[in-house]
Amino acid sequence: MTERIDTVLRSGKAPNLHGLVVTRGGEIVLERYGAGVDHRLGDSLGHVAFDRDTLHDLRSVSKSVVALLYGIALDAGLVPGPEAGLMEQFPEYPDLVADPERAHLTIAHALTMTLGLDWNEDAPYTSPANSEIAMELAPDRYRYVLERPVVEKAGRRWLYCGGASALIGGIIARGTGRPLEEYAATALFGPLGIDRFEWSKGDDGLAMAAAGLRLRPIDLAAVGRLVLDGGRGIVPAAWIRELTRPRVKIAEGFSYGYQWYVNTAAPYWVGGIGNGGQRLTVVPDEELVVVMTAGEYDQEHVSAVAVHEAVLGG
Repeated sequence: MTERIDTVLRSGKAPNLHGLVVTRGGEIVLERYGAGVDHRLGDSLGHVAFDRDTLHDLRSVSKSVVALLYGIALDAGLVPGPEAGLMEQFPEYPDLVADPERAHLTIAHALTMTLGLDWNEDAPYTSPANSEIAMELAPDRYRYVLERPVVEKAGRRWLYCGGASALIGGIIARGTGRPLEEYAATALFGPLGIDRFEWSKGDDGLAMAAAGLRLRPIDLAAVGRLVLDGGRGIVPAAWIRELTRPRVKIAEGFSYGYQWYVNTAAPYWVGGIGNGGQRLTVVPDEELVVVMTAGEYDQEHVSAVAVHEAVLGG
């Protein structure tokens, strides 16, 4: 595997790879870092020479971490279960709570991105035409999501939706009585020995649950090992099984769980995927965890795909 990966890197097939960490059986078997232009969400960081200590945007891999936090809070009795009504978690919007078209929505619909609401993230993440960016520009992110027009009954179809993740982050913060980033620090990162992270915030001062987390690749690998090891008592093992169970089909052999992707075709893996080529891949049968960071924002993820295929023997 190491030879395949280094061949890809030498060949220039992964020109925008910033970081790569591979562990097997809990041991680091490969660690590589590059250099290139990087961004913190929309803000340019210029040319960066990456090393083990460099924080990197996870973009939408943040969603998968939020799902772990929800499971911890659920086990502690701080948040309602997935079957609970979604609208009742936001009683400050009585007009929306009273809307019969939204009454059937549950937290599970947010976890699986099957809300049935109008949402479009096809535009670049620098444009207000992108629903996630419009949410960040709105005076109230939760109302913005919850009042989107209903286009179909919830639960029928997966539609990528950062707004769903924002709602989950809000439910965690409300239930724990702490900002999302503070709860993450003590409930997940601290027990894993992760003492350096950033969570970018919107203009409203709230952590951007859908895309704002910044970690070192080596620390994201620790999160992956946690999942591989069944939660290690930090996240309940039953919740690890729940969030990595395929629940809604995206494409043939590819499904979505609770904010985690599930590749049911060989090789079986679960993981998170973020704009720019950010990847967290857990391959249980091989006791393998793969973390990639890259700079292909709003582009085809050429580098990530090339390395991913090399790691998995493609």
